[in-house]
Amino acid sequence: MKSAGPSLTLPVSDRDHILGPANAEITLVEYGDFECPHCGRAYPVVEELRELLGNRMRFVYRHFPLTEAHEHAEMAAEAAEAAGEQNRFWEMHRALFTHQDSLDRTHLARYALSIGLDTARFAHAISERAFAKRIREDFMSGVRSGVNGTPTFFINGLRYDGPAELRFMADAIEQVLGARVS
Repeated sequence: MKSAGPSLTLPVSDRDHILGPANAEITLVEYGDFECPHCGRAYPVVEELRELLGNRMRFVYRHFPLTEAHEHAEMAAEAAEAAGEQNRFWEMHRALFTHQDSLDRTHLARYALSIGLDTARFAHAISERAFAKRIREDFMSGVRSGVNGTPTFFINGLRYDGPAELRFMADAIEQVLGARVS
């Protein structure tokens, strides 16, 4: 696996948004930004890896909004967390990456409605910035882990420095598994 050496400093825990079993052979952690075009291109790659690996992989998403480059990134992260408070994080995650070019407050409210959130509760959480601390914790854990751009992936705790393309990520995962992904 192509790695420059940095490793994940904050272990995966119950605080994280996780898809897949705790005992999976592969844990893929992404530090991402919902407005980042590179993260948008990586989104279907991660989905395909999840499909190929099934229960052999768990996927963890952590926030790393690049606020100086992406004006809506932090609010989008807060929207995802507000959805998570209502057990709909992954639905909002999908909506945000699917509509990456429309992340203003009006569109976020539409996505909240479309995924069945209590919209008043959602709007209150956004206006109060209820999850700003959580997003900052993710961001700082990324900084301590050597994240300096998005998306940044960690495969079983080691930073993956290759392209966010299926064949390269699958090859890196195969090296860890010692077996073919597909």
